[in-house]
Amino acid sequence: MKKVYLETFGCQMNVSDSERVASQLEKDGYEITSSEDSADVVLFNTCSVREKAEHKLYSRIGEVRSGKNSNNLRQPIIGVLGCVAQLEGETLFKKSQKIDFVLGTKALGRVSSAIENIRKGSNSFFDLADREENYDWSVSKTQMFSPYIGFVPIIEGCNKFCTYCIVPFSRGREKSIAPADILKQVLRLRRQGIKEIYLIGQNVNSYRPKTETGLENFPGATPFSKLLRAVAATGLERIKFTTSFPRDFHADIVDAINENENLCNWVHLPVQSGSNSILKAMRRGHTIESYVEKIVKIKSSTRKISLTTDFIVGFPNETEQDFQATLDLIKHCEFDSSYIFKYSPRPGTPASQMEDNVSLKEKTNRFLELEKVQRFYQQKAQQSYINRIVEILVEKFSSKSKTELSGHTSCQKVVNFKGSENLVGKIIKVKITKSKLNTLHGEKY
Repeated sequence: MKKVYLETFGCQMNVSDSERVASQLEKDGYEITSSEDSADVVLFNTCSVREKAEHKLYSRIGEVRSGKNSNNLRQPIIGVLGCVAQLEGETLFKKSQKIDFVLGTKALGRVSSAIENIRKGSNSFFDLADREENYDWSVSKTQMFSPYIGFVPIIEGCNKFCTYCIVPFSRGREKSIAPADILKQVLRLRRQGIKEIYLIGQNVNSYRPKTETGLENFPGATPFSKLLRAVAATGLERIKFTTSFPRDFHADIVDAINENENLCNWVHLPVQSGSNSILKAMRRGHTIESYVEKIVKIKSSTRKISLTTDFIVGFPNETEQDFQATLDLIKHCEFDSSYIFKYSPRPGTPASQMEDNVSLKEKTNRFLELEKVQRFYQQKAQQSYINRIVEILVEKFSSKSKTELSGHTSCQKVVNFKGSENLVGKIIKVKITKSKLNTLHGEKY
């Protein structure tokens, strides 16, 4: 049996891609192993969003090549997949002569043939061509990230071209998957016993399929809100979606959540800055005023919707006044949590041509101040759950306790509680008794 070790960097889209790569390899007679040392093939599915991920790639390749393979006969084949592969292509071979092949984001379905070509003596090569027409979007249950949670891509790529972001160059233009194919995947996952799915894409509410076949019987102001109602009608217990783009976030999405209990009450809506001048420089395509209108709609939901976001501090030309506007936005919106990043230029993006004129010290100070304010509202949100009864999908034992189980609420809160292993994989009720910054603790109800 040919053994393959597959390591994934980055986001849920990459995790989803890796699930399909592993499923394809399994179908073609390969064994996916968790032991890097015993692998005949080592694959790295890469992320290009942050420069640190690229540095990690070269470090990991060096570690694999310098280590001893357990069979002591030869070094494993090394393949680089995904976003860095798509961006760098042939250049990767110049940066590391230890790579055997490179497959771009649309070439993952050809991974088995790439491995076989190298096994038969082919020289190093790269494949950045488009996806084959009959690409198999299905995932083997044995290769899923979780036996209870599934990822369903609904749209690939990005047309937004924010000035700081490399994704449109690594993932290509937006391409929506046909509704009928999405619904087929959802129903298959439900039959497999999956309790929760994520509808995923760079910008899910930008969903615009060529045909709406499969959505005819579902109302909605946009194709995405129609899709939400159609997926809800499958009866799958929990449906989440990420990530949303503010400009394309329609109020009808909130209406769909209100109408369907299995559409989870969580919205991740990245804003990036509280300053209109910075948003314009970022080319985000929305204003703070339009963003706040959407937040008002979310906050007025008949359900308690958890709201999360992203921020970048220290973007070129960000003034103290711009930063104060971001602090004001956090205080106004009271996000349940935020992902906060210090700006760093990504080569190839328009922002990388701007002067990076906010010092690292100032970026760090702003990061810490924003984090402090966010922590206050995050703690406030967490404490509001004390004495409430919530439903959680029990996923595993807590990483910090062998006696506590851990899971997520519908609104994306982590909950730990004492319980027996037979509860794993079930959706149960828990009464919250204590809150911490990132977790809630409770008792089985």
